[in-house]
Amino acid sequence: MNLIIRLLVTAIVAYLLTMILPGVHFSGFGGAIIFSIVLGILNLIVKPILSLLGLPLTIITLGLFALVINAIIILIADYFIDSMVVDGFWWALIFSILLSLITSLANSMFSDGD
Repeated sequence: MNLIIRLLVTAIVAYLLTMILPGVHFSGFGGAIIFSIVLGILNLIVKPILSLLGLPLTIITLGLFALVINAIIILIADYFIDSMVVDGFWWALIFSILLSLITSLANSMFSDGD
């Protein structure tokens, strides 16, 4: 049940962010739900590989390269999802930063303290 709530929170936050950010677009809320599922799969499979390959840059930049890895994951999700459009790397970076911050806050509000 916790997984479904986290996916819905991610979808809602992503959809609301597209109303604020002019460089990221969904065709509808269904596209945001598909995005949250694809993002979860990419974070499970692709992100560890990119994090391992980018570890030296992450250490040199004191962790800031992790933001670039998150933006790359957003761009990969954009490639696989037809109902999502990201206008460039910088929009993906801004979107990923805001999505991470707001989703973390929302998930902490809905967590049961375990």
